[in-house]
Amino acid sequence: MIKNDPYAALRFREFNIFLVVRFALVFAWSMQFVVIEWQVYSLTEDPLSLGIIGLCEFLPAFFLAPFAGHIVDQKEKRNLFTLCIALFSIISFGLFWLTSEYVVSSWNTSNILIAIYALVFFGGVLRAFFGPTIFSLIALLVPKKAYPNAATWSSSTWKGANVFGALCGGFFIAWITVHYTLGIIFFLVLLSLVLVLRISKKPVLNKDSKESVRESLKAGLSFVFNDKVILGALTLDMIAVLFGGAVAIFAVFAKDILDAGPKGFGLLNAALSSGSIITMLATTYLPITKNTGKKLLISVFGFGVCMIVFGASKILWLSVLALFFSGVFDGISMVVRQTILQLKTPDAMRGRVGAVNSMFVGSSNELGALESGIAARIFGAPLAVVLGGSMTLIIVTIIGIKNRPLRQLDLRDDIELHGAEDI
Repeated sequence: MIKNDPYAALRFREFNIFLVVRFALVFAWSMQFVVIEWQVYSLTEDPLSLGIIGLCEFLPAFFLAPFAGHIVDQKEKRNLFTLCIALFSIISFGLFWLTSEYVVSSWNTSNILIAIYALVFFGGVLRAFFGPTIFSLIALLVPKKAYPNAATWSSSTWKGANVFGALCGGFFIAWITVHYTLGIIFFLVLLSLVLVLRISKKPVLNKDSKESVRESLKAGLSFVFNDKVILGALTLDMIAVLFGGAVAIFAVFAKDILDAGPKGFGLLNAALSSGSIITMLATTYLPITKNTGKKLLISVFGFGVCMIVFGASKILWLSVLALFFSGVFDGISMVVRQTILQLKTPDAMRGRVGAVNSMFVGSSNELGALESGIAARIFGAPLAVVLGGSMTLIIVTIIGIKNRPLRQLDLRDDIELHGAEDI
């Protein structure tokens, strides 16, 4: 039995550099999304324009993901990551320039909007490559015995940067205006570009380099859909967000249900995020490799229960408490899913499996927001969330009963099997 080391992955210099780069990138991307939404709505005062932003990013990210996975498996990961960051810097600078006084005063609103949407679309293309590249690179920075710990630290870094970036985006807009906030984002991306070069080039582990694109995509999709453990883990995450998520309609609850106003709206978001972050950090000390499948099923089931409580609540403190614990369960499921993917994916297929994971996660976030909005319009926000949480419980129960390999999954054997190889 290998003793749990909560800092196992942090003992590797390049992984620490990777975490700093990932934090800076996610922080910048999250802040940029908030700033773009604010700027576009300020220009149009039309809620539909915000939906177009999400659509521009979602379409290329979803449909290019399988192709991106093929490319990632064929290429050297450090250089590909560097190229993605360099292209992201072009997007950031473009947005910084579009909000300059010169452009705002000399261009008409329609042209500015078209340019912003084009850059967001380009960002969606990059997002298709970022996910599988990062997933593949992590496995090359630490030995296999440290994969669970690396997955925990990476997920925690992503979540913390995402939350902090969105929070700071709003404050920076008020303090230094949209234009200079985008300047800070551009600086962070350049900083990431400099730091990533301190990571050495990594070997290409896909030996079958003559495989055609069609054969490569087919192999990647077949692997995921034929592996009941990986397919079950991805499906659980997608279902939880698609039916159980209510982030898109928090504003409705804060304003109309709980009568909590803007401060209550911020409190609801903070409760969900803080629960996730605290749990992710806790899992560095409390390993999830024992009875992994049961923990994943229980965490998603618990998430569904919390969302039902949130939907039915008309008391602010109860709603906040329900969201906090839903964040706790969401944090557990995220770490478990990433650990399963890292340990169960062959090195030669990491790009393609990471791409499929991006498709599941990306589609569920956008489609979940759409589902929440439509259901809230038809049934009202409270009933929509209760029904979504109930649907989550039903599907988790069915998967738990039908998917025996996932239910009985225990990753301790995987860790011990590879532990000696890495020492």
